[in-house]
Amino acid sequence: MSLLLYFSPHSCCLAWKGIVGIFFLPIILSGFASCPKHKDGKVTCFLLLEKEICLPCTGSNWSYLNPLTLKKRSEGLVGRCAHFTLEGHKFLIFGGSIHYFRMPREYWRDRLLKLKACGFNTLTPWGSWNMHSGLEGSDFVYLPRAFVLLAAKIGLWVILRPGPYICAEVDLGGLPSWLLQDPNMKLRTTDKGFVEAVDKYFDHLIPRVIPLQYHRGGPVIAVQVENEYGSFNKDKDYMSYVKEALLKRGIVELLLTSDNEKEIEQGSVEGGTNLELFQGRTQRCLTANRNKPILVMEYWTGWFDSWGRKHHVKKVEQTVSELINREISFNAYMFHGGTNFGFINGAVYFGMHRGVVTSYDYDAVLTEAGDYTEKYFKLRELFASISEKPLPLSPQHTLKTVYPSVRPSHFLPLWEVLQYLNEPVKSHIPVNMENLPINNGSGQSFGFVLYETSICSGGRLHAEVHDIGQVAINRYPKGVNFSWKIQDERKGLIGPVKINNVSLEGFTIYSLEMKMSFFQRLRSANWRPVSVRYLGPAFYLGTLKAGSFPRDTFLRLPGWVSGFVFINGHNLGRYWNIGPQETLYLPGVWLHPGDNEIILFEKISSGSHIYSTGLPKL
Repeated sequence: MSLLLYFSPHSCCLAWKGIVGIFFLPIILSGFASCPKHKDGKVTCFLLLEKEICLPCTGSNWSYLNPLTLKKRSEGLVGRCAHFTLEGHKFLIFGGSIHYFRMPREYWRDRLLKLKACGFNTLTPWGSWNMHSGLEGSDFVYLPRAFVLLAAKIGLWVILRPGPYICAEVDLGGLPSWLLQDPNMKLRTTDKGFVEAVDKYFDHLIPRVIPLQYHRGGPVIAVQVENEYGSFNKDKDYMSYVKEALLKRGIVELLLTSDNEKEIEQGSVEGGTNLELFQGRTQRCLTANRNKPILVMEYWTGWFDSWGRKHHVKKVEQTVSELINREISFNAYMFHGGTNFGFINGAVYFGMHRGVVTSYDYDAVLTEAGDYTEKYFKLRELFASISEKPLPLSPQHTLKTVYPSVRPSHFLPLWEVLQYLNEPVKSHIPVNMENLPINNGSGQSFGFVLYETSICSGGRLHAEVHDIGQVAINRYPKGVNFSWKIQDERKGLIGPVKINNVSLEGFTIYSLEMKMSFFQRLRSANWRPVSVRYLGPAFYLGTLKAGSFPRDTFLRLPGWVSGFVFINGHNLGRYWNIGPQETLYLPGVWLHPGDNEIILFEKISSGSHIYSTGLPKL
């Protein structure tokens, strides 16, 4: 969060009086425990537990096992001896992870076609509950059927990963923030409140998944139960509850779990379709007991980046070649990573708190912008060498362009924007973001929050802030504070604000969610001309000229410190001069021919220009 304490004169006090405002930006952890992932070759493997009787496979030609052509269906994905089978035929799963919420919908088809053309046969999408949850008890917007159905039309099978917890380096691991309104609720357990919330989520999601299953003629051949629960392991009954919640709502395909090798038992579920798994170095998968099929559910093609750290790169071709040669099924995480648009990027905790950068490039098989990489062509060559049919042609390269630089012409200090926000909340004491009485009771999930109150004297200020706090006196910046108490994921002020150990009272709380409607209202504001460099939080307005045929590009912001970029109301995500990321991806589909509105929200100090480039700098 960004804590901003600012003070301004007031006449009612004998000494002096000011206004205290606390201004936050959430950097939300992907989970309450670190995701059980490790760098440098660690993978997640599934080992299927079945009877020791090995039935013969009727063949090894799986090229015709395609959702477009396979009409007669009686036996779905099962494990026999060393292999999975589909309709009794040996079937190797070559999966690729793509997150539909990390790219514009207009690019779904392009990315899926590239997955198929590379030689993969399976898509492994997450369903992120918090991306589709409005308010508690409301109608959840379900996992887009269109994404799964489009995969089927392109000829891809699907292993669905619906959560409820997914990690994926998104805030709160994909759980909706309104779950935090109840301080007594225990997430990812059989706590009554959490179970009721998950039941409502599944009641809306699963009926829409049922027709997509293999036995109903759809592409879904397996469903993952939760994610990496063994590393959390707060309730021995929880995984059984999630499994039964899926089964009783009509899931009939193979069920999977995913865990670190040391937490197999804690994260597994019992039942005829249970997969016990281990996570370890690739060699463990290559030398594992081949009387049972192995699925490397997450073979990391790279790694995500964190602010203030270096960009990760990784070579994968040799390992993938070994997996293919040994006929081991695997899933490339990620095939295409995409972008943490808006405020969705979370944070992780590996001994210290680290915020995930805006780019989820991941050094994946495709770049953040969906472009081909050396990995893509090397993997395609590997898959082509074992394919009985020629691979589909790869789609054309997506062209990039460079636009003229933009010099913002006008700006608005944050304080002059408050009148364009929704009605503020009045409260005797501070209220955390999730418990603000807004959005029909669901609180605030994303964005910033500003707390304002009056003081009558100076002194030592103390406030419990999650996670980054920015302070101002008389509307002049005074400093930034960090608080990494991650055991409680509520954001904003989560306790009293004190000066000299005396609690402050009477807060006006402004919610800055920065939705599209907010920027529409800003168009009627009285913007100031930019003359000199401004210190403090402010909005900057400029015009990007895209010409007649807009294309993808990347934005560079030298001289700017920390903030967000909005193009025609679309939030491109966070920039921060500590790196490693130096450019923001701008999809061409979000641009109009001609003039485009570009607004920067800079928290610290303004730069002068915004530049366009055809190449990313990560």
